[in-house]
Amino acid sequence: MVDANAQNSRRLSKQALAGLPVSVTRPNYRLDHTRIGIVHIGAGAFHRAHQAVYIDDLLATHPDWAICGVSLHSTDVRDALRPQDGLYTVLLLGEQTQLRVIGSMRELLSARDESAAILARLADPAVRLVTLTVTEKGYCLAGQDLDVAHPDIVHDLALPDTPRSAIGYIVAGLRQRHMLGLAPYTVLSCDNLADNGHRLRRAVLQYAQRVDETLAAWIDAQVSFPCSMVDSITPATDDALRECISSELGCKDAWPIQRETYTQWVIEDRFCNERPPFELAGVTMSHDIAGYDRAKLRLLNGAHSTLAYLGSLMNLETVAEAMREPLLAVFVERLMRRAIAPVIALPEGLQASAYIDAILVRFRNPAIRHRLAQIAWDGSQKLPVRLLSTIADALSANQPIDSLCLSIAAWMQFVRRQAHHGVALVDPLHEVLAGVGRACTGDAANDVDAFLQLDTVFIAPLSRDARFIHALQIAYAALADGSPAAISHALTTAMYGDLR
Repeated sequence: MVDANAQNSRRLSKQALAGLPVSVTRPNYRLDHTRIGIVHIGAGAFHRAHQAVYIDDLLATHPDWAICGVSLHSTDVRDALRPQDGLYTVLLLGEQTQLRVIGSMRELLSARDESAAILARLADPAVRLVTLTVTEKGYCLAGQDLDVAHPDIVHDLALPDTPRSAIGYIVAGLRQRHMLGLAPYTVLSCDNLADNGHRLRRAVLQYAQRVDETLAAWIDAQVSFPCSMVDSITPATDDALRECISSELGCKDAWPIQRETYTQWVIEDRFCNERPPFELAGVTMSHDIAGYDRAKLRLLNGAHSTLAYLGSLMNLETVAEAMREPLLAVFVERLMRRAIAPVIALPEGLQASAYIDAILVRFRNPAIRHRLAQIAWDGSQKLPVRLLSTIADALSANQPIDSLCLSIAAWMQFVRRQAHHGVALVDPLHEVLAGVGRACTGDAANDVDAFLQLDTVFIAPLSRDARFIHALQIAYAALADGSPAAISHALTTAMYGDLR
């Protein structure tokens, strides 16, 4: 630890790098030798913990891919990091924590008062890639299409040279390049959004067609929008983290971030301009992003939801705590290896066994406090893609579905318990689910039938499949009153006996 007065007297900066403790990893390149080749819209914690770290790994040998980070709605990131020469610390959370200073964000701009600078950077020929992490809301979508009634889109269509939205900035930058006869940049979505590249392309084209049909035709013909998949848990930064990091560094870092050690980035190899040599930093280049999304949804997220509902019924709080329960840990591992993996069409290069091994290590990570209650949110939206689709495929392949149905039954029992205890669900269907849960009496046939009437969750033909209904009723009955003792008994029976 470093004296508090000493660390308060200076800020993390280029000048401070040499004085950092030897245990802290720092950039292995000269910051002033880098050049900006990427504009990233949405310079929040996930980008700084994920994509910016990958780029940081490349700059020693490929210095022309540094990042200009753009914030659309806030000046906070810029105001925190600009006095630090764009430097910030990542705390990697694992059995052994690691500190690393990242230098890949060489410029930070805010659309609040630097719109002209952002547009100038987008028009810079050295910028060959624009990336985004703006969350699903930032795409201004209504279903699959651009929401032309969205206030930001209404503004941008009226004043396309002074945009507010990510879509508006992307098109404004491309418009400048088209007018100047410059090559376009590739636009890469890095948001956790299925089919993200295609959805972004559709929104950009729909917007551009309303601004300039000639421009829209050029974008349609010349600009690439690769799909991607990202994965890494990034807990929020709080004052305790700031104090801890500043103490370890011996200087103040206004906005450090933390992340689990595991990280994954899969990118569709389809670019219209030059791209960084992502492979050298551990990125997977693939033409089957949907396959990687599917593996993540069914193996990682399906197991997460299983832990969330069974673990919550056992009165456990976090994923790591749930994985310390031997019965639950063994059940979830068997679920992935024996029930889910055999019916997934995996993309080329992804080995199910190694992927599951990595998931289990992540689940057991004691440094990550991933709350089961949070994972349990929005179950009516998550279960169809995380578990019910796997059940449908298993039935088509004549594979057993008993353990998968135990996961679904656990959600039903969770809804039932919350409703009877008067605890509000965090779910778009919370009112409907509360009514179903309150009406449950414990009779498996009646309770399961009531849930199966939720046709936005249980879709035909699965909802009418006699094999599924029968297995679900057995699983629901096996969980009995949903108490911790009942869950333990059901897990024991599922693994070493027969639920029937």
